[in-house]
Amino acid sequence: MDDEHFMGLALDLAREAGALGEVPVGALIVSDGEVLGRGFNQPIGRHDPTAHAEIMALRDAATQLGNYRLPGCTLYVTLEPCAMCAGAILHARIACVVFGARDPKTGAAGSVIDLFAEPRLNHHTSIVGGVLGEQCGSLLSGFFAARRGRTLVA
Repeated sequence: MDDEHFMGLALDLAREAGALGEVPVGALIVSDGEVLGRGFNQPIGRHDPTAHAEIMALRDAATQLGNYRLPGCTLYVTLEPCAMCAGAILHARIACVVFGARDPKTGAAGSVIDLFAEPRLNHHTSIVGGVLGEQCGSLLSGFFAARRGRTLVA
């Protein structure tokens, strides 16, 4: 299985979020080719500002493993993590983050800041960006265009 396969699964989760009126972001945690955790954005429906896709996937995987640490795991997410999610990813000891679209407003993997590159932190997570980035970005653009009441012209 490859990064594009798992990002495709994350995109399916993002579409679930969008169908519920949430910002369409999906995430999953993978270890040795097995999906351990899934999540999609749910802050509106859950009335929870921490219910980002990454946090939901981390919670699911940690419950499945019975451990708050997820060493050796890869997190796939359709949008570059924010600072809150980057902190949680680092605390969980995720080995690698693979993301789709960059987030020029809140991205914490290089777009605004790069928490993953901070040398003073005691854990470091490798980053791969841009996997199915155009598809991930189009899903988000379409969602926000529809929210503004107009369609996106391709």
